[in-house]
Amino acid sequence: MRWMPEEDMSMCIDSNEEEWSRLHDIKLNGVILEYSGRGKSIIDVGLAQAKYPLDTTHHYFEIEILDPGENCYIAIGLARKDYPKYRHPGWNKGSIAYHADDGKIFVGSGVGDPFGPRCHKGDIMGCGIIFPRDFVSFFDCDAESNAPSSLNLDLEDDFSGSFSESEDEEWWKEKENIETGVTIQVFFTRNGKTVGQKDVCIPKGGFYPTVGMLSSDERVKVDLHPLTG
Repeated sequence: MRWMPEEDMSMCIDSNEEEWSRLHDIKLNGVILEYSGRGKSIIDVGLAQAKYPLDTTHHYFEIEILDPGENCYIAIGLARKDYPKYRHPGWNKGSIAYHADDGKIFVGSGVGDPFGPRCHKGDIMGCGIIFPRDFVSFFDCDAESNAPSSLNLDLEDDFSGSFSESEDEEWWKEKENIETGVTIQVFFTRNGKTVGQKDVCIPKGGFYPTVGMLSSDERVKVDLHPLTG
């Protein structure tokens, strides 16, 4: 019987689908996330969100940029469970993210702030939470838990206009007690070194590891539990 390498690969790769609750315009291949959207406008975001929120046991995760694609519109961060699938993490309320293409941090806004260095192929980006000592997890509380090569999105200009008040923003404003009132410290790393941190209020249900992509051929390797082996 002749050995077929592609068949062997399909047998060896664990899909890890059970670790993800949502994969929108992103293809999962083992521990690799690949952007599969159009990449033509800011509504073509690919979003991957983990099934479980970070907690005091699993409080950190990482991605390695295998291929930056056309523009390296890759983001690592945290978002609420019902975060809109067509928005980069960090752009809307209830989220925070470090963006590879410009090194900015986005905290519930489409306009980012200078934060750290840009990230490129081979760089490892990390995101984690420093919880208060008396923090009780949500589970313990029984709470429910092919773009053209000329593509060049001016994300900041786009957000200064019609996207400033989205339906999701209105929903957030009308929702009562969506935040827990508990302040945590979210930190980001690049190649094992801390880039910076930000104090934010954790939403009800927790913060879920979230990865965003927006240009063709982007690929990242994900490790949701790098500190546990």
